[in-house]
Amino acid sequence: MSSVIRYIMLQILTKITLIHNFVINLINTKTLLKLEHEIYLYILFAVPILVLFYVIYRTRRKKLLAKFANQTALTRLAPNVSTFKNSLKFILLLIAFSLMVFGLANPQLGTKMKEVKREGIEVVIAVDISNSMLAEDIRPNRLERAKSAIKRLIDDLKQDKISIVLFAGDSFLQLPLTTDYSAAKLMVSTMNTDLIEKQGTAIGSAIDLGMKSFSEDEKVNKVMIIITDGENHEDDALSAAKKAEEKGIVIHTIGMGSVDGGPIPNIVNGQERGYFTDSDGKTVVSKLNANMLKELASIGGGNFVRASGGDFNLSDLIDDIAQMEKTEFEAKVFTDFEDRFQYVFFFALFVLVLDMLINDRKNKTFTLKKIVGEDND
Repeated sequence: MSSVIRYIMLQILTKITLIHNFVINLINTKTLLKLEHEIYLYILFAVPILVLFYVIYRTRRKKLLAKFANQTALTRLAPNVSTFKNSLKFILLLIAFSLMVFGLANPQLGTKMKEVKREGIEVVIAVDISNSMLAEDIRPNRLERAKSAIKRLIDDLKQDKISIVLFAGDSFLQLPLTTDYSAAKLMVSTMNTDLIEKQGTAIGSAIDLGMKSFSEDEKVNKVMIIITDGENHEDDALSAAKKAEEKGIVIHTIGMGSVDGGPIPNIVNGQERGYFTDSDGKTVVSKLNANMLKELASIGGGNFVRASGGDFNLSDLIDDIAQMEKTEFEAKVFTDFEDRFQYVFFFALFVLVLDMLINDRKNKTFTLKKIVGEDND
């Protein structure tokens, strides 16, 4: 698989997950409808794959038939074949499949509304996905260890809201603030150096975007966790950290890598092709810039955690977050939910019956005209 295709697939997966996260939050918090088993919705990822296979099948079939005869001859040899009806039946099957998946998620209707109070803080995790994070001075590499650290952090969060920012030479918001930790973990799994085309390490840009990712509620405590090797080449990260500190944002840093550093593997189409070299042909060695990350944490009033050969200790960082004053969130939500999956399955069955009733052949009168000719009396 080429790097371009892999990049496109990762981008599609990211966007689908963001849409899933938005829909779930909308359903579960602002309407009387919720899903008991929302995890089943991920089966819907199969829908675009099925569409792709169907398009490939129709295209290949058309090419094979074109080798057998031209379109005019095919129309006379098989006048009753309806491409439109075949496509319509396929669409109906997809609709029925999607409805059954939705039924498995068990939609439920709320019958009562009450106020639910939740307490927590807001946490933005900014992750370096530049090529230097592929260095293997910590095993299996810096990025994979960073993913493990993030998942551990997510497991220790309770009702806190979490957001994820990815950065290299540029930065983008991968996950808006949410309490959907399953979506957050899925986002972590998709992290890859191919997600950002512009290489480099712009920590300042990530801090600026992270600040914008928080809510405007000044009462809520805000924490930013920056995970990187600290090789900042693009901007002034310290100035950005000072701006964040002025807004009351606590900054923790996690340094990925060793002081001695390691070469950066050159990955081409999923295969390692040696290591990156400089203009003189020498192998580039990426080293942890611990001093800069310590200074960032110092400015932000947080902790610096160093990841090296062994398993690094996140307990102090987690304890600091846990001890921060929680802000109460109030939300009106529906309660006493009743199952409604049976109605969805009934509608899916109706669509399947409709699909069976539709003949995949053309109208007989139209077919007869094709065989004998419209001008033949």
